[in-house]
Amino acid sequence: MRTTTADALKDSYTAISARMAANPEMDIATLRNMLDSLESLAAEPTDVTYEDIDAGGVSAILATPTGASKDHILVYAHGGGCVTNSAASHRKVAAHVAKAAGVRAIIPNFRLAPEFPFPAQIDDLITVHKWLRANGYRPENTVTAGDSAGGNLAITSVLKLRDLGEPLPAAIVGFSPWLDMENAGKTMESNAASDALVSPEVSELMASLYLGDTARTEPLANPLHADLAGLPPVFVSAGDAETLQDNAERFHDKARAAGVDATLEIQPRQQHVYLFMAGRSDEADTTITNAGRWLRDRLGLAS
Repeated sequence: MRTTTADALKDSYTAISARMAANPEMDIATLRNMLDSLESLAAEPTDVTYEDIDAGGVSAILATPTGASKDHILVYAHGGGCVTNSAASHRKVAAHVAKAAGVRAIIPNFRLAPEFPFPAQIDDLITVHKWLRANGYRPENTVTAGDSAGGNLAITSVLKLRDLGEPLPAAIVGFSPWLDMENAGKTMESNAASDALVSPEVSELMASLYLGDTARTEPLANPLHADLAGLPPVFVSAGDAETLQDNAERFHDKARAAGVDATLEIQPRQQHVYLFMAGRSDEADTTITNAGRWLRDRLGLAS
């Protein structure tokens, strides 16, 4: 019997939050090990092979679903506040999305804060995009995606490519994107009781570790302050139980106001990054199916 993210994922998040509350001085290594455990929630996608690769000096995992286009690729940025997690922890989620879209996925192990604060993560993703160009992947056949902080990076890496005058990918997908470094969104307060993981304190901690002395309004860290004109189409999703719900909503509205083709999906009663339940919950699979179909349309691939 399939479970719902409102149950299994919330239970996992509640346990993590309790450990963090009991140990407010938790070291980074313990925090990383604890959040890596979320990897076990997603079902293993069938008919996908994996390869460890070096993408211009950035280690990464290349996921290839059976029958996927070899000419199209998804650059998937993992979540974790730019402080925790890895390509391995998000391999299954990225592969589920790639399989739905009919493309390969590259999941980079970008550098983590606080050892390597902003903008090291964006710099590593730019390196990956340049490596893809050098290896025959055309920008119009490339898309970016990510969850939580990775949703931020999926957007801000494209903003950086635009600033550098580089060709842009065909589309951007952000799942439960963490965008508001000022923690000023209305759902940070209104959904505080329903979100089992991302409290104002947790978001503030991650923002401090990620940004260091960088201003919370820096557009490449906080795309809610960026000029979004000229971005490719964007698809953003969130659960209405999470404190970051309005991050997705505000970005969607700002993108549309800038003339960007923007799509928003809000799933009822879902926790932060409910895609961790990929292959095990209808809600996660619905969003993955919808995002995959949306990506196929933007890439001109048959559904």
